[in-house]
Amino acid sequence: MSIPQSGGGPIEDFSQLAGYLEDGCKPEADFRIGTEHEKFGYCYAKLQPLPYDGPCSIRAMLEGLRDRFGWDEVQEAGNIIGLTKDGANVSLEPGGQLELSGAPLETIHGTCDEVNVHLAQVKEIADEIGAGFIGLGASPDWSHEQMPMMPKGRYRLMTDYMGRVGTHGTQMMYRTCTVQVNLDFGSEADMVQKFRVALALQPVATALFANSPFFDGKPNGHVSWRSRIWRDLDADRTGMLPFVFEDGMGFQRYVDYALDVPMYFVYRDGRYIDALGQSFRDFLKGELPAMPGEKPTLSDWADHLTTIFPEARIKKFMEMRGADGGPWRRICALPAFWVGLMYDQSALDAAWDLCKGWSAEMRDQLRIDASVHGLKAQVDGRSLQEVALQVLDISRAGLAARARPGAGGMIPDETHFLNAVQDIAERGETSAEEMLALYHGEWNGDLNRIYAEYSY
Repeated sequence: MSIPQSGGGPIEDFSQLAGYLEDGCKPEADFRIGTEHEKFGYCYAKLQPLPYDGPCSIRAMLEGLRDRFGWDEVQEAGNIIGLTKDGANVSLEPGGQLELSGAPLETIHGTCDEVNVHLAQVKEIADEIGAGFIGLGASPDWSHEQMPMMPKGRYRLMTDYMGRVGTHGTQMMYRTCTVQVNLDFGSEADMVQKFRVALALQPVATALFANSPFFDGKPNGHVSWRSRIWRDLDADRTGMLPFVFEDGMGFQRYVDYALDVPMYFVYRDGRYIDALGQSFRDFLKGELPAMPGEKPTLSDWADHLTTIFPEARIKKFMEMRGADGGPWRRICALPAFWVGLMYDQSALDAAWDLCKGWSAEMRDQLRIDASVHGLKAQVDGRSLQEVALQVLDISRAGLAARARPGAGGMIPDETHFLNAVQDIAERGETSAEEMLALYHGEWNGDLNRIYAEYSY
């Protein structure tokens, strides 16, 4: 989850809210790619999640990365809770999931180099402290009680609130991992088209990257339990946003939606002030119960936007949020998938042509069916496998048209990064189904085998 935002002065005019989003518009030459991925850490000795403190712990990991590789630490209340270096940051999810939020980079070649360096650094420190890391969409057998809570004020507030507004919120916080990609838009019209494609095709990504078939030590009936969790988390701030597909969609329409999402907190002087369930509209009028008489800054608005969790969302860029955490080789496939669709106009138009006839009801049902059935789901009379293959063809064409070389020009473009999911689409079998076959076959129901065979 996001770190506190900064750099925004007082909000003196309502138009600044939409203006904040619009300020993200940039020329195509300045488009960048930001990839984020989360992973579960555990102690080898007991195959239990890393605590915050101790010799085999989150603190030991962060301090090791800081001291060995020159990262700068981020502290909260005297505790190290993150790292920064060269435009990237390492942060902690509530249950200790370690996240790399990558720097904005020009190509997926650069993204993959960044991921490889990070995971190599993590493995070096992890090996020394007796830890391992695994890329899955949900923790396979750890209970809620076994998960530590990271020492971040934001998470203390959210934990209580999640238990009051949905049935799966704390599961999301403590026992899921994702990979997401952050992309740019050039104008309001470009944002709208990309937003519609992102939301409509998010279930395709959910199916292709489905990697969470186990929960509480047994199969859960879904290929992506992480996606299932998001459906019953908090209806005020999640979902497929049908208004995005309506006439009049633009920055202001998203502002109107965001203002109706209840607040979590206000961040002041290094601490989180409880504003749970309160209204940002009241804050704008100086009537926020948590801070009577005080009006928000643009930093407060930026913070509020990080507490909204639809399947795709906008800030000063757009986030694709539908994929499970996964193995090393597939982390770079997600940015390739979306960059191919979004950063070439012909590909973006083709992607919109494919899904623009789907109704809101079809999109909602596909979101459900993709999490349960993966590529065996159906939409508009077609299998999701067939749709995924078509989407991958469009993405591949978009990447070829970008023609961004790598390896000193020896690799002509970024298309090969799709190979990790092309195979899944062609076979019609998700990673989750592969693991289920092992569980019911050679693992003989021993879920501990997943750590040895799927860790980084």
